[in-house]
Amino acid sequence: MKIAGLDIGTTGCKLTVFDEQGQDLGKAYRDYPVRRQVSGHEIDISVVMDSVYAVIGEMVTQYPDIGGIGITSFGETFVMTDAQGTPLHTAMLYTDPRGAEECAQLVETLGADRIARISGLAPHEMYSVCKIMWLKKHQPEVYQQARHIFLIGDYVAWHLTGVAQIDYSLATRSMAFDIGKLTWSEEILDAAGIDIFLLSKPVPTGTAAGCVTKAAAEKTGLNPDCQIVTVSHDQVAAAVGAGAFDGETAVDGAGTVECLTPIYDSLPDISVMSKGFFSVVPYVIPGKYVAYAFSYTGGALIQWCVNTFAKAEQEKAKEQGVSVNTYLEQQYNKQEPTGLLVLPHFAGAATPYMDTGSKGAILGLTAGTTLSEIYRACMEGVAYEMRLNYDALAASGIHFTKLHATGGGAKSKVWMQMKADILNLPILSLKTTDAGTVGSAMLTGVAVGVFRDLAEAAAVMVRQRETYLPDPKRHEQYMRIYERYRKVYQAVRPLM
Repeated sequence: MKIAGLDIGTTGCKLTVFDEQGQDLGKAYRDYPVRRQVSGHEIDISVVMDSVYAVIGEMVTQYPDIGGIGITSFGETFVMTDAQGTPLHTAMLYTDPRGAEECAQLVETLGADRIARISGLAPHEMYSVCKIMWLKKHQPEVYQQARHIFLIGDYVAWHLTGVAQIDYSLATRSMAFDIGKLTWSEEILDAAGIDIFLLSKPVPTGTAAGCVTKAAAEKTGLNPDCQIVTVSHDQVAAAVGAGAFDGETAVDGAGTVECLTPIYDSLPDISVMSKGFFSVVPYVIPGKYVAYAFSYTGGALIQWCVNTFAKAEQEKAKEQGVSVNTYLEQQYNKQEPTGLLVLPHFAGAATPYMDTGSKGAILGLTAGTTLSEIYRACMEGVAYEMRLNYDALAASGIHFTKLHATGGGAKSKVWMQMKADILNLPILSLKTTDAGTVGSAMLTGVAVGVFRDLAEAAAVMVRQRETYLPDPKRHEQYMRIYERYRKVYQAVRPLM
């Protein structure tokens, strides 16, 4: 029997298939368009579902014995549907500007501290409940017709199984879930004017929803006995796929977005967490929680640098048979930091500021500055921003002593060593870059009986690449520059 992890992102979805020994057998991917305008950022959920059917169908032709599929997805985005699951509107992404007034209304009614203590989230318009309120106010006919309100993961699971259930971690991204009681918050939903019965049933991470429906089996080619598993929000799945299960280990998700995910062995101090806009999310292990500290531009900043400045270098790299990233890393042949300061807010500031109006900046340029220095400085900027988040989390009770690194950035030895030096922590890079699909498959394997528990799943599916130890001398060099970096946001923001 094969197991699979379905990872649904904002711009595309992929299905990765594994055998019972945890070997990656292959994947299928489909992208879909996102519409971004000044007035709104939207996605057509029907297209997402069509893409899901497509990736499943493609892999089933190769592996007809897929016995379980776990679903992980991005958060916040919701869709209202009729009784048949047909979307009644295009869905708003978390970056959509709508919902700010409704968020302020909730804060006025309940208080920011009360909302944070219930939901684990500092109030912000990015979360589902604010945008549901906006839609109800501006398109009341849609709300009146609605029979379901789904987030992405439970929307897909419902279409595959007919069961409306959502795991705790994804439900948290709505800002309407009680992370202590592990159920929808009637207090928040009543204040928001939202019918609790429209929402899916909350269940623990990794709960099987059931077998695929006859209609879903016919569309995809899946065996009717194939189990669909409600896994989690994508960052929780990535933490599982990185093999991080206690407070000693945190995860560095070095993807398009840079995300630091520490694990708490008990509920952290919400007042400390909300000051830095750090989400507190129930973890797969009962009683444990994770937090998200992130920058909107991790790998995205590196790609911007390459696309904008490195046209000639891409050709040279191709001639040498290496990636342009490796080529640019090799061009910087010094051991010390660049001394440049890059504020990586090219898509706004995430934690600990949550300032969507913030802009990126590159400081310290001279006529002698080279492209390789700018490229390296962009890597440093992302790492400094993670150090800033690390420091902001210090009072919350974190005690991790190492990082497990996943994502495309984990392949860069230069970047991994830089992060180890700046954070002054050992970093273990993993061979699997798609930790979300691995974590999804691990939880699926447990749910359908392939693995006894997560420990057994991790033993066969979490594969280490290399460990990077911090260099004390370079740490001191970076920290001298970091002291200047900490002042950049406050210096630049009033000007932009």
